[in-house]
Amino acid sequence: MSTLKIAIQKSGRLNEDSLKILKDCGISVENGNDQLKATASNFPLEILFLRNSDIPQYLIDGVADIAIVGDNLLVEKGTNITIAERLGFSKCSVSIAVPKTFEYNNLKDLNGLRIATSYPNTVQNYFNSKNVAVELHEISGSVEIAPNIGLSDAIVDIVSTGSTLFKNNLKEVEVILKSEAVLAISPKISEEKQAVLDKLRFRIQSVLKARKSKYILMNVPNEKIPEISKILPVLKSPTVMPLAEKGWSSVHSVINEALFWEVIDQLKAAGAEGILVCPIEKMVL
Repeated sequence: MSTLKIAIQKSGRLNEDSLKILKDCGISVENGNDQLKATASNFPLEILFLRNSDIPQYLIDGVADIAIVGDNLLVEKGTNITIAERLGFSKCSVSIAVPKTFEYNNLKDLNGLRIATSYPNTVQNYFNSKNVAVELHEISGSVEIAPNIGLSDAIVDIVSTGSTLFKNNLKEVEVILKSEAVLAISPKISEEKQAVLDKLRFRIQSVLKARKSKYILMNVPNEKIPEISKILPVLKSPTVMPLAEKGWSSVHSVINEALFWEVIDQLKAAGAEGILVCPIEKMVL
C-alpha cells in the first residue's frame, strides 16, 4: 500500500491539534524536537513538519499529498487545492484592525490609507470587491506592531481571542473571512494514495462525529418512554432496558453537544431522572 504524505505545521497553533486528531484516529506517530519528518508505525502515513506558509505550495507541487492547514491560507495561496474535511479546530478570523483612537464608521474610512498584512492577495481582493483603494504593505511576522511604528494606518491579520490586538492598542472593525483547520488535498494525488486517503477520512469523520456528540443515559418511568423518545435526537431509536425497580427503565441515546442543554431541560420536564452524559471516543455510522 502506498504511503500517504501529510504536511502539518512544524510549530504553532495548528501543530498540537493536528497531531492530536491523528492520534485520535489510532495513528501512532513519534516525533522528536526539530524533526522534519516522521513515519507512522501502524498506518501508511508519513508526516512532513513544515512552515505554515509553505504548505500550500507543497500541495500544489505534489510534494505533500494532503495537509492540515487553516483554510485562510488556502484562500491566500491555495489555487486548485480541494478541501476534503473541515476539522472544527483552530478557529479564527482574518480581520481588519485599526488603532483604538481611529474613528471608524465604515470601510470607506480606509480609502487611500496604508494596510499592513501577511495576506496581500486576500486583502487586495477584498478591498477591490468593495471598491476601496488602499496601499498594501506585506509583512511577515508581527503585523500588529505596524501602526505603532508608523508603517501603516491599519492592519489585516488573524484574530483568535483579540488579546494581541488589545495589547497593541488596536480594535477589530471588520471580519474579512472566518477560518478553521481543514484537511486539504493536493491536485496531484495518485489513485493509489487516494485509496489510503479514503481510509484516513473514514477515521477522521468518525472522530469528528464523536467530538460533536455525547452518550446520554437516564431513568424514565415506563409510561413516559414514548414522550422521551420523541425528544431525543437519536441516530435511529433509543435503547431501552428495564430497571430492577418495577415500572422504570434505563434509556440510552446519543445527543448532539450543541443541543445538550436545550434537550436536557426538555427531558427533565418530561420526567427523566438520574441523567448521565458521557463523552464518545469514536462514532462509526
